[in-house]
Amino acid sequence: MLLIQADLWAQLNPEAERRYRAAVKMVQLGEYEKAKTELQPIMQRGTALSPFAYYHHAIASFRQRNFGATVLTIRQLLDKFPDWRKKEDANYLLAAALFETGKLDEAIQTVRRANTPELRTDVDQLERYFYSQITDLNRLKVLQRQYPDNRNLGLALVELIQQKSTDKNDLELSDRLSNRFGVPAPTPGQSAGPAAPVRTTPTRTGKAKGYYNVAVLFPFRVDGFDAEKRLRANQYVYDLYDGMKMAKAKLQSEGVTVNLFAYDIDNSEDKTLELLNNPTFAQTDLVFGPLYAEPNRLVRDFTNQNGLVLVNPIATSSDLVTNQPSAFLAQASLNQQAEQALAFVKSLGVPKKVAIYYGASRRDSTLAATYQADAKKAGYQVMEFRKLTGNGVAMAAGMTVSDVNKPGHVFFVSSNDEDGPNLSDALSRRKVSSPLLATASAFDFYKSSSSVFSRRETYLIYPEFIDPDRPAAEEFQKKYLAERNIIPSVYACQGYDQLLFFGRQIARRGLPLKNWATLRTESGEDYVMSGFDYTRNNENQIVPIVKYVGGRFTKIN
Repeated sequence: MLLIQADLWAQLNPEAERRYRAAVKMVQLGEYEKAKTELQPIMQRGTALSPFAYYHHAIASFRQRNFGATVLTIRQLLDKFPDWRKKEDANYLLAAALFETGKLDEAIQTVRRANTPELRTDVDQLERYFYSQITDLNRLKVLQRQYPDNRNLGLALVELIQQKSTDKNDLELSDRLSNRFGVPAPTPGQSAGPAAPVRTTPTRTGKAKGYYNVAVLFPFRVDGFDAEKRLRANQYVYDLYDGMKMAKAKLQSEGVTVNLFAYDIDNSEDKTLELLNNPTFAQTDLVFGPLYAEPNRLVRDFTNQNGLVLVNPIATSSDLVTNQPSAFLAQASLNQQAEQALAFVKSLGVPKKVAIYYGASRRDSTLAATYQADAKKAGYQVMEFRKLTGNGVAMAAGMTVSDVNKPGHVFFVSSNDEDGPNLSDALSRRKVSSPLLATASAFDFYKSSSSVFSRRETYLIYPEFIDPDRPAAEEFQKKYLAERNIIPSVYACQGYDQLLFFGRQIARRGLPLKNWATLRTESGEDYVMSGFDYTRNNENQIVPIVKYVGGRFTKIN
């Protein structure tokens, strides 16, 4: 959002200021007609706020795809306020609207007036997108002759010649232009720069294209970054991003060009809105994050409106994707974990009686309650539903099950890696030999002895499971270790798999991703972890369940 200096606000009528701020918020939230109604009186008063009101009025028209009205409003703005300090942003918006209406000559001339150092990256993206939409080779050659110094036009012509022409003269022209302008090298973007609230929305045709822009919206907290410090509280986001960078190289080797743009987005609504309204964000196809609830809601609304794909990389809440057709959970939700766990238990053929225990965290109780509801619905008798903490003795004292009053299986959820062995010990004290289905997070695999997993039939719900003997996992670990001199964390593996999967999907299917019926990992594909399945809904349905067999954990479902 444009920020007006404090001394300017001091001169304004408080009511006018309130209405202006409210109208800008409406534009950001998609309430375009209401926003335009609020902005009209401010435009007509000729105050210091008027040019800003014109600008946001034009943005609202642009978002409604009323490009003619955008052009008219911006021209009125520049006519009445020729010295407005944000006129470069206005010219950028005008150029975008002219490009949309096919007035290429006017657009090219206008975009030159927006070509300031601050807007250089945005102008490049705008030009590259619209020049790439020109499929008439002769038309593009004429334009390039008219504007011979325009690098983006020259590069667009090189690309089109390479795609469509075998004519010797065309190929020679392509060589000359390549020698002059080089080849565009996609590089990760920086955090969002000066805000200019406009979304240059490409038409989502459902056809694949030659490159995809991926925005990574993570709390990098660059201001406090220390390269020498490895144990950062947010190290996981850097690991996710490192994995994505390796997936980018893998996709490139498969002929899929991905441009990664990293944005430092923490738990800030204002910063998120500023990014969404920044033209740097204009040509995004796929978004990862944000990781906090309110920024995620804003981005989710934006991606739905504009036909983008949004991936939640670590969240497990179904609420984030319910009735949101373009949003996906990369991890299995708690609902999916409960559902898949119960489906596995049914395959064991044990009696339909269950004792459910859970640890101290809210996540523990939520997953336990979800499993309880699913079990009851499936006709299981829930013998116990209880929170258990402490050592094995304390846990055993809190149970009522026994060798006489025995459940068909025990379900245990805990985020404390000391609770799993204690729960197993408690069951032994109660002489309950029933199969145990527990979350992997309840165990410390480095500290727990093998007997913890072999003294009874024990199965683990293990969403982060990586089979180190799988060729893809082994290859990724070697490459990561060679490039970064450290063993990849589970987050690095997740980032790699997620970008690799969704990058492949949009390359094969185009945008938006509508048909979920076949949206899943194909047999033989080389993912490090267990893969993805969205054939029923936009929550990943892959929930690995593992068992300790022959000295190692093996996925058995």
